[in-house]
Amino acid sequence: MLKKQEHLVELCNRLSAIDGRERLEEALQSTLQGLDLKWAMTRGGWHRLGGVVDGNYAPVSPNLTKWVDETAGGDLDELFFNYRDSGYFVTQLAGKSHYFTAPTGERPDQFVQIEIEELQEVIERPLIDRDWYPDNLEEFLDPLDYPRLEPEPVTPPFYRFRRIMEIDKLLEDQAESERNLGDLRRFFNDWGESSASEGDDFCRQWVLLLRDYQDAYGELRIHARPMTALHGGLPDLPDGERLTGASLANAIHGYDRLVGYPFAWFFHMLSSKSSNYAVAEAVLRDQMGAYDYLPARDLKVLRRWEERPYSV
Repeated sequence: MLKKQEHLVELCNRLSAIDGRERLEEALQSTLQGLDLKWAMTRGGWHRLGGVVDGNYAPVSPNLTKWVDETAGGDLDELFFNYRDSGYFVTQLAGKSHYFTAPTGERPDQFVQIEIEELQEVIERPLIDRDWYPDNLEEFLDPLDYPRLEPEPVTPPFYRFRRIMEIDKLLEDQAESERNLGDLRRFFNDWGESSASEGDDFCRQWVLLLRDYQDAYGELRIHARPMTALHGGLPDLPDGERLTGASLANAIHGYDRLVGYPFAWFFHMLSSKSSNYAVAEAVLRDQMGAYDYLPARDLKVLRRWEERPYSV
């Protein structure tokens, strides 16, 4: 895996992001020929702290935090006095994350996920504004309430390798006691035991949003959250408080058709930020009555969730 990482870092440094995502996909497939690698989704709209440029957008420093520390020792009074007439600008890195996946086995958690960032340095704000003085260094570095400028590009977009992860190995290596990954293991297990597994591979429908953090003991951990790879808007879950019987059956099957695989409503319910458990409760009430519109394997999964609910 380390060798693959080195190749991918080199590839990202070599490729031009201007050539587009399709060219990136082709290059990845050529580099990793043993994998059935495909683009899954792109997540944009995020940014990171950038650096400092002068009035002509020539680079002063690629790292704002480091530059403030080196030039003024973190002293805001000194910084504002020395650079009040500099005409410098603060930049940020506007980002997109491209996700590529490849199945490596029969189980839903057996896949490789590659994350490539597409970044562009853009103008964010003037370094010094005479009408604004921050309360502390943290507010200066990343102010919440500050007039932003139009994000005019400073550099062309470029790629940066983020990570390659074997998801089944991630679940094996992380502690069993971690609730986040415990629920994720249930999510994968429920997929494998339900009719959802009869459709396309899990990794063609979902990716994992991975975030590094340190636990209370200083150990590096990874938080993982499933994120749908459905392109376009996700339909609303059926209204379990209003629908029942045949109308509810038609609604959940219609939802599955829109999303593209069986039992999709259940997995999107589990991953929803405002989980609409009413639809699951309504389906369960129907199954106790005269209705029988769920496959037996899906009903088994649903009843197990009823006994011990979880979400991801």
